[in-house]
Amino acid sequence: MLEISNISKTFNPGTVNAKKAIDDLSLSVAEGDFITLIGANGAGKSTLFNAIAGSFITDSGSISLDGKDITLMPEHKRAKSIGRLFQDPMRGTAPGMTIEENLALAAGHGGWLSRVSKNDKKLFRDKLALLEMGLEDRMSQPVGLLSGGQRQALTLMMATFNPPKLLLLDEHTAALDPKTAEIIMELTDKIVKEKKLTAIMVTHNLRYAVEYGSRLLMMDKGNIILDKSGLDKKNASVDEILEIFNKI
Repeated sequence: MLEISNISKTFNPGTVNAKKAIDDLSLSVAEGDFITLIGANGAGKSTLFNAIAGSFITDSGSISLDGKDITLMPEHKRAKSIGRLFQDPMRGTAPGMTIEENLALAAGHGGWLSRVSKNDKKLFRDKLALLEMGLEDRMSQPVGLLSGGQRQALTLMMATFNPPKLLLLDEHTAALDPKTAEIIMELTDKIVKEKKLTAIMVTHNLRYAVEYGSRLLMMDKGNIILDKSGLDKKNASVDEILEIFNKI
């Protein structure tokens, strides 16, 4: 489904500030995989996400999605197939637009309510009700008035409104308080399972990495040093992963 072959990326090459962020990395992601990705700061996790999303072109190697080579494809074209949530809840929505207008944007109506039918509005309300945050009764309010957790939940819903081929979750609970983070994580798991999405989630929360998903990866120095799936993933413990992490 996602094939990454021998990609490398060095920032500021040829200077004293040269930094090899990705080092000859290869990864095969099967359709329906829910991967949790961990690693220390600077291990290359966000750089890998940026390479997949097309924020830059890799120095070498190739990336294909659903059988199509996207190595040189611009980021805005990849965005049609790749959904992404960031750590900052303020990204991913238009704060000056209402909840309904944001959903109209996600649904492909360009944010224009004049293009939204009664059936669309009912669909919006029904989807918002599933979040159990009361947002279905606040559809005319600007998104900028929502709390971080409410906004992240809305962003998650928007990113999966039309299910993407690949969903990238870039520490999307890190900026939330513990209670809200739990709500968003449970909601994420529910949506990924119900929509049978292929997803990769970067997290610093080892419990999330162990408890959620079907596969666990650990990165260090721009490459993957641990890959657990199946029974190995199911039987993994936080203590075991922490012990490996501390040996890096």
